[in-house]
Amino acid sequence: MAEFRTTFTIPVVQNKISIDSQLITLGSCFADVVGNQLKNNKIKIEVNPLGTLFNPLSIFKILSPDCQFADERLFVEHQKTWFHYDFHSQFFAQSKDVLRDNIDKHLKGLSTQLLHTDFLIITFGTAFIYKLLEYPAYVANCHKMPSKYFEKDLLSVKDVCKSFAILYKQLKEMNPNLRIVLTVSPVRHTKDGISENQVSKSILRAACHYLTTDYSDVEYFPSYEIMMDDLRDYRFYKADLIHPNEVAEQYIFEKFADTYFGEELKAFVVEWTQIKKRLAHRPFNEQSDAHQKFLSNLLSDLSRISSTVDVSDEIELVQKRIV
Repeated sequence: MAEFRTTFTIPVVQNKISIDSQLITLGSCFADVVGNQLKNNKIKIEVNPLGTLFNPLSIFKILSPDCQFADERLFVEHQKTWFHYDFHSQFFAQSKDVLRDNIDKHLKGLSTQLLHTDFLIITFGTAFIYKLLEYPAYVANCHKMPSKYFEKDLLSVKDVCKSFAILYKQLKEMNPNLRIVLTVSPVRHTKDGISENQVSKSILRAACHYLTTDYSDVEYFPSYEIMMDDLRDYRFYKADLIHPNEVAEQYIFEKFADTYFGEELKAFVVEWTQIKKRLAHRPFNEQSDAHQKFLSNLLSDLSRISSTVDVSDEIELVQKRIV
């Protein structure tokens, strides 16, 4: 039978994620997709703790141990609300002081978490970046301020690699066992233009290639290639034709799990998937003897795995349903 898809083999990795591993995902909105899938499988993970970030330099800046406090130059007030140019608009407040305290708390929290993190997963979204002309300084988010305040630039492969080299040295001094997984988001930045999006993604992909060549503990996972070459069909996109849909997200995550999960974690995920289905089950008569026995068995299985992962919320939920 003729093949109608372009499949490819993802290289085997030696260092696998275990049930005890601690992870952080950072970067574009696709980092949220992968991170939340990992979290839903009870893996210890912080998902985009500083909000969505698209360009590499902004990601590297907040990851740096030198970034313990919000840059005082980059606070901005818009419509009586305070934002910060280094962070996503989810970080806002009615006063500058409140916003500063919140950002500083999250920065310090990230710095502490990096000391104990086993895998740092970074997702690059775009090589385009905006420079605030007043200082000047590159920003992560323009917060809908007038375009005359900014100049749009395109990062080079050299820009990305040079900035990463500085960050890499800092991170490895903090945590010598840290492993870094890079990926390029499959989300299409069509607002930049179709041709421009291709240029941007090409720069990011080339940068990842050189970084994985230069550093033995930096790896690349081909999210972008899976979407562009394996799936390669608009039926795998949401209605906006920009973001991968749930089918595509699940497929890419399964490829990630197959690549990075150790055998013990894979076995656990299979078991946990069945438990989640049982948790979602809603009977016609919840007080029937059959369903009460079903709940008791479910509670027993949750208690059994509670020494491995945190299922306290699930145990409480089931206990409330037992009469």
